[in-house]
Amino acid sequence: MMNSTLTQLRQLSTQDFAAFGVDHVAYIRPVEVEGVTAYSIHAADGTPLSVLPEREVAFAAVVQNDLEPLSVH
Repeated sequence: MMNSTLTQLRQLSTQDFAAFGVDHVAYIRPVEVEGVTAYSIHAADGTPLSVLPEREVAFAAVVQNDLEPLSVH
């Protein structure tokens, strides 16, 4: 079963991979805004959604919008 899944994943096109999880996840990554660390929220396709001042607030906003937060380091 694992080999079958890996084979299927390797056959995904760039477009398929970009759309993977687009309606289910949001990425949160630290950014610098005017010399202060903030947290940028992006849709799975990379579309910027918001910038919030605290990591916990960013994660809460994502969950509140029925998405799964993922951290990008």
